[in-house]
Amino acid sequence: MTTSETSRFVRLRVELVLEIEDSEVLTGAALERIAADEFMPDEERTHARSAVREDEAEALAYLVDPFDLVAEVPGVELAQASWSSEQVDYDPEAQEWDLDDDLDGLRDEDDEYDDEDAEDAEDERRQ
Repeated sequence: MTTSETSRFVRLRVELVLEIEDSEVLTGAALERIAADEFMPDEERTHARSAVREDEAEALAYLVDPFDLVAEVPGVELAQASWSSEQVDYDPEAQEWDLDDDLDGLRDEDDEYDDEDAEDAEDERRQ
């Protein structure tokens, strides 16, 4: 497939696990964002306030905007975005949370990534 035949659109998937260190600060910031949104209808605003007071994940969803992630990236324009936030049971030792699966075998004895091995793995992915 030539470059002219490939799509100009790219799906970027990002998964983050965040630890809520101060629920009151998070909720307060979300409530401030909701209050400052001049385009939010009153009925939706009432529902939003209730949701963020009851659920930290909802508060976070009101504060995180995918547009902010790419707004300063040159040469791209956000075409569509969706995101969600949910509370999860997180265990950094559990296999399901191992985000380094693709990097297995790329660490040396000091548990550091070997740049040469990482470059080789990237070259293999491109082929």
